[in-house]
Amino acid sequence: MARDWARLDEDDVRVRPGRGSRPRTRRRPAHDDAVGGFVLAVDRGRYTCLVDERPVTAMRARELGRKSVVVGDRVRLVGDVSGRPDTLARVVAIEPRTSTLRRTADDSDPVERVIVANADNLVIVTALADPPPRPRMIDRCLVAAFDAGLAPVLCLTKADLAAPDALEEMYAPLGVTYVVTRKDRPVDDLRAHLADRMSVLVGHSGVGKSTLVNALVPDAERAVSAVNPVTGRGRHTSSSAIALALPDGDGWIIDTPGVRSFGLAHVKPDDVLAAFPDLIEGDAECPPHCTHVQDDCALDAWVAAGNADPSRLDSLRRLLLSRDTDEA
Repeated sequence: MARDWARLDEDDVRVRPGRGSRPRTRRRPAHDDAVGGFVLAVDRGRYTCLVDERPVTAMRARELGRKSVVVGDRVRLVGDVSGRPDTLARVVAIEPRTSTLRRTADDSDPVERVIVANADNLVIVTALADPPPRPRMIDRCLVAAFDAGLAPVLCLTKADLAAPDALEEMYAPLGVTYVVTRKDRPVDDLRAHLADRMSVLVGHSGVGKSTLVNALVPDAERAVSAVNPVTGRGRHTSSSAIALALPDGDGWIIDTPGVRSFGLAHVKPDDVLAAFPDLIEGDAECPPHCTHVQDDCALDAWVAAGNADPSRLDSLRRLLLSRDTDEA
């Protein structure tokens, strides 16, 4: 029997079941009931967030896509935000970041990894002995700080084992703020630089980051360990970053795991130059895409004309060259 095509409607259309039969939509939930939170720690896909002074465990919502959530992020959450045991909220939005501290695995890695968000200070923790200081690592961290717009603070630990004079002389021309600590003294000088700010501590394993954290936040109880006597390197005692409130609401510190390297593949020469305002105007005469370490760099003439101190140009180039030098 012939089919009367004029009488067909949408109910007569055969739809193949399976993938693709469900209509797609770009509409996303408004989440008008979302509450604000601050990410304290990240551990295997679970985020500990501070919501109204209570810790809440959350997971990342699917609508965030590939956006990473890191310690220091200010986020929006929905679901069970009571903080009771065995409850789980969802992170549905990340507030705009004021700063992002990034690094790459090495200088050829195109993938940037955000370490922390919204920090104000980068505290570069370096032992004066046991393990010995590694200035090239310090230089790389300074580049990362300038790239992220963070104020660098050089913290020289274990002054009871070695004098800080050599490193003080090395970093004085860069105008870097530094403090010296020792095991048998309070850390009041360091605390003064951290007040009312969010500060992230970065450094090799064994330099004393966890010891500093325990001194700054007495109830932190961060694990500490000795340096390996064979390799001269520290053992990892912190496995993930964690944000801790300083006593009396006086700011935040973020303790991070010890790093072996600090890749700077994401940093461009002009990003480092931005930390040297007295040299920026001289960049106008540089050739296109100048590395500022090449022979025809116009900064040499700018400094020779008396527009800036030669030591400042030396410092800039030292930091730029550190990007191409193994810091180990």
